[in-house]
Amino acid sequence: MKLKDNITAFHHYAIKAQAYSETILFYKQLGFVQVHTWSLPDFNLKQATMLFQPKLNMYLEVFDKDADIPTQGRKRTSNDEYIENALLHICFTVKDAALARTEALKIGARDLSHGTFDITLSDNNKDVAVTNSLVYSPNGEVIEFLEEVCFL
Repeated sequence: MKLKDNITAFHHYAIKAQAYSETILFYKQLGFVQVHTWSLPDFNLKQATMLFQPKLNMYLEVFDKDADIPTQGRKRTSNDEYIENALLHICFTVKDAALARTEALKIGARDLSHGTFDITLSDNNKDVAVTNSLVYSPNGEVIEFLEEVCFL
């Protein structure tokens, strides 16, 4: 069986939380439900939580900031504004990007887009018009709120 035929669904993404409890609370306010917690002393993992977002049918795994879990990139140094890694952002489809941004700011997100963007993504075959907004979660992930759009 080829790998592409073996993959059946997207399951989760994982993050290290600088402020563990606050990060869990933030994602709960986005509709995620805590479904499991654990620790793994062999990996210096004191706290881990699996959250599930039922409307999206997806999971988010949150580790404490000191966990020795394999990752790409490097740890941030004190003078780094940000670290650029392979994971650039998390995107959620929303009905209203402006409202999603405003509500996220109310629950602890930091503004990134300072409003919404209306952008046309063009290639030689077609144009796709998108409307989105961007915030930083309290933990620092970039979250994109993208109004429903069809790329097909």
